[in-house]
Amino acid sequence: MSIFKAFTFDTVASIVTEWGAARRMGELLSDWTDRRNLLIVTDKFLHQGGLLDQAKASLAAAGFNINVFDDVVADPPEAVLLACVGQAKAAGVDIVLGLGGGSSLDIAKLAAVLITSDQPLSELYGIGKVKGTRLPLIQVPTTAGTGSEVTNITILTTGATTKMGVVSSQLYADKVILDAELTIGLPALHTAATGIDAMVHAIEAYTSRHRKNPISDTLAREALRLLSGSLIAACEDGKNRIAREAMLLGATMAGQAFANAPVAAVHALAYPLGGHYHIPHGLSNALMLGPVLRFNMAAAAPLYAELADTLLGRSNASTSMRSARFVEHMEDLMNRSGAPRRLRDVKVTQESLPLLASDAMKQERLLMNNPVDVREADALALYRQAF
Repeated sequence: MSIFKAFTFDTVASIVTEWGAARRMGELLSDWTDRRNLLIVTDKFLHQGGLLDQAKASLAAAGFNINVFDDVVADPPEAVLLACVGQAKAAGVDIVLGLGGGSSLDIAKLAAVLITSDQPLSELYGIGKVKGTRLPLIQVPTTAGTGSEVTNITILTTGATTKMGVVSSQLYADKVILDAELTIGLPALHTAATGIDAMVHAIEAYTSRHRKNPISDTLAREALRLLSGSLIAACEDGKNRIAREAMLLGATMAGQAFANAPVAAVHALAYPLGGHYHIPHGLSNALMLGPVLRFNMAAAAPLYAELADTLLGRSNASTSMRSARFVEHMEDLMNRSGAPRRLRDVKVTQESLPLLASDAMKQERLLMNNPVDVREADALALYRQAF
């Protein structure tokens, strides 16, 4: 008799972790592929700010023809993806590199599919709907947060306030390059929000009702240890190399965990905040984490206690006491990070809370993974606690 339930674990083919890797991007990719018509997917802030310059110089020296699509925005709408695909097709690109935050990486994934596919975008939404293959795909994150570089998920804004996801194995990258030097310029508030986002990924993967497994658990625990131990140092001194490297690796490990053990109610309640108020995804997760942790505690206490042991050392205290210590520790980290802590602080109105709760219930794909069932009345109560 097996001691483990049957499970499947999928992730990207290759991860390179190296300080300064962007400065030798041409060498790294030349050793891996003969293709040379490269599309870089990014945003204007990074492009115009010069963050791509060293990577572009290295790629050009290695003989790559470089096309840059820099129109990615936060919570990207379908039009951004389609514009990216159109530019890529016109340029005849044969390899795609996403460089930036989660939105750029998400667009790069689906662009790599649609550049060579005749499938309409509308047919891709959902789980396992992508057919065929894609162009070779490299992902280079510049924030330590979303984990998008190692997930098989792309989220697009599909209406005025609604989002939909594409989940498919084709979205796993061929190669991920983790260069923490690229995160040095990240402001403290963005460092805090994206770092808390990554911790949410680890916690929700560890407590996920479905597909939780020993590999995702191991990654989630180590990710949370790295992230929680480095968040404040990275916020206080953005040039702290040790903290930046720990944050980036932790965020990627958390991404690997939740790509296999899916996230739940924190994300389900965060999405309407992004849709209606354009609050950055990491910050919206940070705002909802405390209330959801406490809501889930009755069911998740044994798992929270295990995470307390990982972060705070083993204790002979009861499960309930260790669980409470874990929640208090997470709330203390968020308070010390400097990120906004209340919905009112980011201009969410009390009158909109029922609408947000109604919209959150549409995130059935996420809510089904929560350790406790969430009804609309529960969602409203959670928003009120966060307000």
